[in-house]
Amino acid sequence: MLSHKVELKEYGQGVKADFVHGENVTLAFWSIPEGTNLPAHDHPHEQIVNLLEGEFELTVGSETKRLTAGSIVVIPSGKVHSGRAVTSCRVIDTFHPVREDFALPTG
Repeated sequence: MLSHKVELKEYGQGVKADFVHGENVTLAFWSIPEGTNLPAHDHPHEQIVNLLEGEFELTVGSETKRLTAGSIVVIPSGKVHSGRAVTSCRVIDTFHPVREDFALPTG
């Protein structure tokens, strides 16, 4: 049986997230206010972005796309990416392997 943990965290600029951690993946359910800029970063996790609501400008490497509801983008492991919420957005990100940096402390 897979274990999971759910936690609501608030990040800067009013960004909020709920996390579900399985044995091999992390799901992040984001609420991102309009105008929020997400700085360029990379991580060793493969990431699948699924925009549920709103418009989001996503830059992966040197390519920028404007995402709308229903858009899905795969970000390879180690690829630099950044973004900007054009409108308020709801996003589901899937990460593999588990994002230990988003996990709840144990014990």
